Amino acid sequence: MGLIIDQDLCTGCGACVDQCSYDALELVDDVATVNDNCTLCRACLEVCPVEAISIQEPAGKSAGDAQDASGVWVYAEQRFGQMPEVVAELMGQGRRLADELGCELGAVVLGGGCCRELAGQLFALGADVVYAADHPELDNFREDLYCQVMAGLIKQHRPAILLAGATAVGRSLIPRLATAVATGLTADCTGLGIDPENQLLLQTRPAFGGNIMATIVCPAARPQMATVRPRVMKKSPPQPGRQGRLVEVPLEITPQGATRVLEVVRSLEESIDLTGAEVIVAGGRGLGGPEGFDLVRELADALGGVVGATRGAVDAGWIGHAHQVGQTGRTVAPKLYVALGVSGAVQHVVGMQGSDTVVAVNTDPNAKIFDVATYGIVGDLYQVVPAMLSRLRDLRG
Repeated sequence: MGLIIDQDLCTGCGACVDQCSYDALELVDDVATVNDNCTLCRACLEVCPVEAISIQEPAGKSAGDAQDASGVWVYAEQRFGQMPEVVAELMGQGRRLADELGCELGAVVLGGGCCRELAGQLFALGADVVYAADHPELDNFREDLYCQVMAGLIKQHRPAILLAGATAVGRSLIPRLATAVATGLTADCTGLGIDPENQLLLQTRPAFGGNIMATIVCPAARPQMATVRPRVMKKSPPQPGRQGRLVEVPLEITPQGATRVLEVVRSLEESIDLTGAEVIVAGGRGLGGPEGFDLVRELADALGGVVGATRGAVDAGWIGHAHQVGQTGRTVAPKLYVALGVSGAVQHVVGMQGSDTVVAVNTDPNAKIFDVATYGIVGDLYQVVPAMLSRLRDLRG
C-alpha cells in the first residue's frame, strides 16, 4: 500500500503540501512528491483539485471487500486460561451489533489446552460460533504466531467486524493484524453503532486530547476493526447453558517465529487491579509530593479500595505508571472514586467518567473535577482526609 502522485496531472498548486500534518509532501520542481513520513491518512486526496493523488492497494493481501464479508467477531483474549472483563463487555456490544445487522456473533480464542472450557463461557455471553485454536505453541502470547493464526481465520471466514480489547495484548496484536489483512483500525473506542443507511460500523473515540468526539467509518476494507478500553462499556449478564457452534481450528505451527517465550513473570501492573476495583482513591499534583500518597493509601485501605493517580503525579515520579488513570492510563468505572488534589484535566476525566459516585477534594473551588463530582469538598485534603478516616473509624467502632 502506498501513496501515488500522477506527475502528469499534478499542477504544483501545493494544496496537498499545506494539508499534510506529517510533512510527508513537498514540491520538487513544481511537482508534489511524497517521503517516508506518509501515514496514508488520505487527507491530501480530499484537497487535490485535479485528483492527481491516489493510494495503491497491495495485490492479494486484503482480507476482502464489503460485498463478501459478514458477521461480527470478538477476539476473546485469555491469560492463564482466564478472560479479562473486557471480553464480556465486548461480547455484549458484539451481540447488539450482530442483532442489528441480522448476522452471527463469533468469538475467536487462542490458547494451549483451555479453549474448550472458554468456549462454553463465550456461548453463555452470546456467541453463536466460537473459533478455537488450541495448540501448545499458543499457550503463551506470541504476537507473530497469534497474528498468523488470526489472519488466516479472517481470510478464510471473512468477518465484517472484529472487536478487541485495548489491553496490553490487544494493543500489541491488533495493529499488526490490521496491517496483515490490509484494513483499517480505530483504537480506544468509547462508542460503537451501526449506520442504518449503509450498515457501516460507527466507531466513536476521543480526539484532540479528548476535546472532541470523532466518529470513524471504514467504508471499503474488511473487517472493520476497533479496540475498546476496559470498563468503557457495560457487560451483558451471561446465560448459563446457552449453546453454540464450536469450530476447532486445525493448526500446523512450527516453533520458528520471531519470538520465543522463555519465562512468564506476573508484573506489578497485573497485581494492581484498577479496572476491576469497586473503590479507587486517586491522588493528583495537589498532594504536593510523593509523601502525599501515604495518606491516599491509608484512605484506600480504610475503604477497601486501590490507589490511583493522575498523569501529573506519575510523570513527577511520585508513584508508578501502573496506578495511572486517564486517557494514557487505565479506564476505570468503580462504584466509588475519590479524587484528592486532582484538578480534573480532560485526559484524566476520560478515564474515570464511568464511576458511579465521585467525591472530590480540592482547595480550588473552580477546579474542573467539581464539574464531574457527585460530592465536592473545597478544602485542604490534609485536613479533610484525616477527618474522613476518623469518621470511618467511629462508624466501625
